[in-house]
Amino acid sequence: MADASGTGVLRCLVIFGCVFTAMCGLALMAVSIWQVVDPHGLYPIADVSGKDDIFAGGWIAIFTGFSFFCMAVFGIFAALRKSRGWMMVYLILMVIIYVFECASCITAATHRDFLVGNSNLVKKQMLKYYADDSESGARITKTWNRVMEDVQCCGADGPLDWIEYTSTFSDKFGPVNQWPLSCCRRNSNFEVANLEACRIGHSSSIFTKGCFQHIQSKLSLYTWAVGWYGFAVLMFVFFHLVVAMIYYIKL
Repeated sequence: MADASGTGVLRCLVIFGCVFTAMCGLALMAVSIWQVVDPHGLYPIADVSGKDDIFAGGWIAIFTGFSFFCMAVFGIFAALRKSRGWMMVYLILMVIIYVFECASCITAATHRDFLVGNSNLVKKQMLKYYADDSESGARITKTWNRVMEDVQCCGADGPLDWIEYTSTFSDKFGPVNQWPLSCCRRNSNFEVANLEACRIGHSSSIFTKGCFQHIQSKLSLYTWAVGWYGFAVLMFVFFHLVVAMIYYIKL
């Protein structure tokens, strides 16, 4: 009688865990979709560098989030039917999904540090591809123009990036234009406020802060959304699977 009562408590815990896992799975899928949609438009910077694994982690998390939801629903029925066979299938598939989600979290977290651990990689990429005639150059140029105009920044660490280092832009447009026009302050109609003052570097006519901090913060946000939320889900699922295994043994 006591054993049956204990099994009933375990069944309730398994069902509760499945319901919560289903909600976590849907939330993980939603967050991952938000990340891969790239609302801040920074994917070209990661892609051209060959370090777009932050977004690869997001695609994996979409799959695992939906899989967690589907398997949690299956787990509820398996627990209610008190079937050892169904519970075995549930546990095996959940462990497989768990491993995939671990890969997603680790991929996103580790490659974030390589990409934006410091400004050197982003700066080197900017100097090489900005104003370049290749497809990668066109994508990087468009991305940097948008970032510099929207965030009101210039270069990775500041306008001096365009002067102190050799760049494709300086080879094509220097010395008349020391930095892109996107570094110039603009009027309310988005026209350059004072072109000549911007060209000579007058502080009132040029953006003086760098863009790296913005890029770093947004790519870190993508990592936290997929990687660290994913780790939180994994921690709960781990304890849920332990309870589910005990319930399976007790059946």
